[in-house]
Amino acid sequence: MRSFAGICGLIFICFLSRSVQNPGASQGTDCSEIQRRSPQAKSGIYTIQPAGLKKPVKVHCEMYPDGGWTVFQYRSGSSVPFNRTWCDYKNGFGAPPQDYWLGLMAVHLMTNNNNRKWTLRVDLRDHEGGMAYAEYRNFRLDNEKNAFKLHVGAYQGTAGNAIRGSYAGIDQNGFGFSTVGHDNDGCDPCIFGDIAVNECVFSEGGGWWFSRCGSANLNGEWHPTGDHIGWASGLHWRTWKGPAPYSAKSTRMMIKSE
Repeated sequence: MRSFAGICGLIFICFLSRSVQNPGASQGTDCSEIQRRSPQAKSGIYTIQPAGLKKPVKVHCEMYPDGGWTVFQYRSGSSVPFNRTWCDYKNGFGAPPQDYWLGLMAVHLMTNNNNRKWTLRVDLRDHEGGMAYAEYRNFRLDNEKNAFKLHVGAYQGTAGNAIRGSYAGIDQNGFGFSTVGHDNDGCDPCIFGDIAVNECVFSEGGGWWFSRCGSANLNGEWHPTGDHIGWASGLHWRTWKGPAPYSAKSTRMMIKSE
């Protein structure tokens, strides 16, 4: 098994996180293209520039026999906070090999190519040394005007289909991304027992494609071993562990094209 916005207030602030970096010349539009150009390329850090992105960015590429995977989310600890603004999630934060989020705009531009089909893979590692994964065919994100709406197709894997919901009525497919100040989660409000929730981001943390708060969120608060069971937030994938809420030790989200 393999290891592992809206409109921003100021354009300067919105692009600050990327403008201060100088990743160097692009080596391709994504990791799949890099592998096609150089079949012997090894896994590691590369510089990519999807068509339409103003500046090249650094990513971690996993070069497997089935393709070159572009890692756009990696979490392994608390050193990089994921409780971020729309601007941060749009443009990205952190940097490989540490925890990072590549950016919604970069992922949208990659997956907006109608000549390619994309697969999303989610890798989960638990606190006991186990691993699981979920793969989704026909992955893509809409543009910012449509709140980077999530689209996924057929599922396969060992972690369960949490994006499509662990129980009836919870389906995060087709929902826009939500952060504080950008509510696209479908709650107006959502009622959980005797608790009314207007915005999932306040209880779930981070930014995600929430649908009535949903059963998947890998951008919530990270919890260390010993404090990872029974929390309302966390890096959760409800179809994987249970019955109590379980926060993963580390997560990785990556895509490849065909």
